[in-house]
Amino acid sequence: MKVLSGFALFLTFLSSNVWAQWDLSNEESRLNFVTVKSLKIGEVHRFERLTGSISDTGQVALNIYLDSVETNIGIRNDRIKKKLFETNNFLQATASGFINVNKLGRLEVGDTYTESVQFTLSLHGIAHKVINDVQVTKLNNKLLVTSLMPIVINASNYGMSEGIEKLRALAGLPSISDAVPVTFSLIFNP
Repeated sequence: MKVLSGFALFLTFLSSNVWAQWDLSNEESRLNFVTVKSLKIGEVHRFERLTGSISDTGQVALNIYLDSVETNIGIRNDRIKKKLFETNNFLQATASGFINVNKLGRLEVGDTYTESVQFTLSLHGIAHKVINDVQVTKLNNKLLVTSLMPIVINASNYGMSEGIEKLRALAGLPSISDAVPVTFSLIFNP
């Protein structure tokens, strides 16, 4: 009977770890996007501040702080914040959706599964549904969630074409693409 009680206690402890909330590690996570200017020059940029979580029901919430954009050029960072993202009015973009907690709960360290996830991206005051295939990997006491393919975000869908035009004029460029590929690699800790 003591063995069964001990085993039940162990299972309770184990399941609470599996189903507990997971919080995003900003230091270990990356969200990158690519811009193309003059039809042929591509550049990779990132956001330096992210927060988020995965709840015990599989609800994923991600906050992207638009004022943390990093393009490796200070004046371009400032222009993107003011003219494109308009961070005085729209400080964050958010993504929310669900992942399969049943699959997640069965993962052992080193195991991976993939699934197609539908999430809502709210950017610049406008929300749209986006579908992306993600890979979930159980690391030692961490989860790694990565995009399997870039997500292409069209700035015009979020009312941001005017901001792109302002950036293009300020930089004296013939064009800046409205379509922006986005990739992510997110680490969650229990």
